[in-house]
Amino acid sequence: MSLRQLLKMLGLGAVALTLGVEWLDWLARRLRPWRSPWGPLKEVLFFPSPISCVEHLYSPGQAFPCLCPLPHGLDTSFSRLLVHLLSAHVSLDLCVFAFSHTELSKAVLLLHCRGVAVRVLTDRDYMSITGSQIGALRRAGIDVRHEMSKVVHMHNKFALVDGKKLITGSLNWTVTAVQSNMENVIVTEEPELVRPYRDEFHRLWEANNPANHKHHSSSATATKGLLTGESDM
Repeated sequence: MSLRQLLKMLGLGAVALTLGVEWLDWLARRLRPWRSPWGPLKEVLFFPSPISCVEHLYSPGQAFPCLCPLPHGLDTSFSRLLVHLLSAHVSLDLCVFAFSHTELSKAVLLLHCRGVAVRVLTDRDYMSITGSQIGALRRAGIDVRHEMSKVVHMHNKFALVDGKKLITGSLNWTVTAVQSNMENVIVTEEPELVRPYRDEFHRLWEANNPANHKHHSSSATATKGLLTGESDM
C-alpha cells in the first residue's frame, strides 16, 4: 500500500469517526436534551413560560389525567422546572424569597408526602404576604425557617435536590415571575457549583435557628398567623 493510499484511508477514517461522534451527540441530545453524555447535568431555562397543564407530572404513569382546557403535553420551562424538583428522592432544601405559586407548592407538598426531607428558608416579611404558600407548608409539617434579622432580606432563590442538583437563578416562586417576567434558571449537577450552595444553605439554616436567638418574640408574632392559618390565602 502506497503512502498516498494510507493517508487517504486515514483521512476517510477520521471523517467517519467525526461523523460518528456527531451522530451520537445528536442522538443523546434528542433522547435527553438537558444532559450531556460526557459530563454533569447542565440546563438553562428562560421565563416567562407558556401556560400549560402540568397535572400529569404529579401522577407518573398516567398520561394527561386532567380534563382542563389548558394545552397538554407541552415541554415548557416551567414543566422542566417541575420535573427537576419532583426528581427528589431523599431531600429538598429550598431557599427562596417569595413563594406564592400554588403549583410549586403542590410539588413541594407532594415530595413531603413521599417521605422526602424538605427544609425551607425564606424571608421573614414576604412569608406572610397575601397568597404566600409558607403557611400551607408549615401546617403540613415541613420545617420552615426565616431570616431572623429585621434589616436584611433573605433574597436567595435556589433549591438543592438530593444535595447534588442545584436549581438557581433570578426566578421567584410566584405566578408573576413564571408567567410574566423575563427570568432565568440554571440547573446543574456540577459538583464545584453545587457544593458552595450546599454549604451556604447549611450556614443559613444554622444561623436562622430560633433556638440560637434569645429574642425572637417578634418572630413568634409574625408566624402565629401562618401556624394557625389566619394569614394564609
